Amino acid sequence: MVDPSSPGLEALLIRLVDAVNAHDLDSLVACFAPGYRNETPAHPARGFTGTGQVRRNWSRMFAGIPDFRAQLLGSTIDGQRAWTEWEMRGTRVDGASQLLRGVMIFTAGDGLLTGVRLYLEPVDETGGDVDAAIARTAGAAGPAPEEDLP
Repeated sequence: MVDPSSPGLEALLIRLVDAVNAHDLDSLVACFAPGYRNETPAHPARGFTGTGQVRRNWSRMFAGIPDFRAQLLGSTIDGQRAWTEWEMRGTRVDGASQLLRGVMIFTAGDGLLTGVRLYLEPVDETGGDVDAAIARTAGAAGPAPEEDLP
């Protein structure tokens, strides 16, 4: 068991999860370096730099989703980089359920998170099966070839 007060990246991730689940905005923001850089490769316009935006984002999340919870499903740490898999859920004040799953690749330095490449998305439980997803991606290239597949 990792002591969350220890200086390592694993302990920092535990402090982050604890702060999110306690809705402790100050403790959460304290996990990030002032020049923290968030990159969202699938949505480049969403990227930002700085803890001011971290505070604004999480303040809105806690206000809008009062029962918001995060779970770190797994992680692999290589020096000052952590590959992490997350599940986040809660119910918005308007009653809509929110479920997010994905990967965040954090970098750290001097005991703080310095950056992330964020691949966290709302779970789509109504978007169809894999053939529907491929059809949306490939466009109108015609029907899938019929083959005997294992």
